[in-house]
Amino acid sequence: MTKSVLEVDSVQKQYDGKIIVSDVYLKCETADIIGILGRNGSGKSTLLKIIFGIVTADFKFVRVDGVVKSKTSELLNEISYLPQDNFIPNSFSIKKTIQLAIAKEKLQDFYADEMIQSMLNKKIKHLSGGELRYLEIKLILNNASKFVLLDEPYNGLSPIMIEKINKLITTMSSVKGIIITDHNYENVIKVSTKLALMKEGKMHHLNDKSELVEKGYLKSGMI
Repeated sequence: MTKSVLEVDSVQKQYDGKIIVSDVYLKCETADIIGILGRNGSGKSTLLKIIFGIVTADFKFVRVDGVVKSKTSELLNEISYLPQDNFIPNSFSIKKTIQLAIAKEKLQDFYADEMIQSMLNKKIKHLSGGELRYLEIKLILNNASKFVLLDEPYNGLSPIMIEKINKLITTMSSVKGIIITDHNYENVIKVSTKLALMKEGKMHHLNDKSELVEKGYLKSGMI
């Protein structure tokens, strides 16, 4: 399988004169799981929204497989984005949601998942927070895009659900590049193949998780 490459370069964003994202460069290839860590307000979520195109940057380059994508519409088939908040309408049935989102040839595999089987006859509004998050992440990881951005995927989930989601992420990384940001640093570290730290709008690419202590994000003994 040919590897795809997403490059985001020279990203700049200011709000009211305050620099939120400063000259960020990020490269993600098929099979990468890039974990972006950082404190509240460090620019992590803003960066994902800029890459996806729902927040405008003061400046950015986005390239997919060497081709510059200057319009958000050009990225819709290349990149998927999981927002922090739930996005599937409450009134939808699970079956209808899956059939709208997943290609026919993939449906059988999608339904084979025990978690999905247990919710097939329900509506979205009847799912627990964990079930809904699992469904949303599985839908996004199984669509046709080459890259997936996951913003706070673990929010409100039990350890068992997080383990299931990490398995999903790892499995799907064989055919996609995945970028993940979450305050649950232990699971981001556990699932990621590469780590980066956002600090005061700048991105630091890390060679080892011990650098999270050196750069002041974690205290010694936390990893």
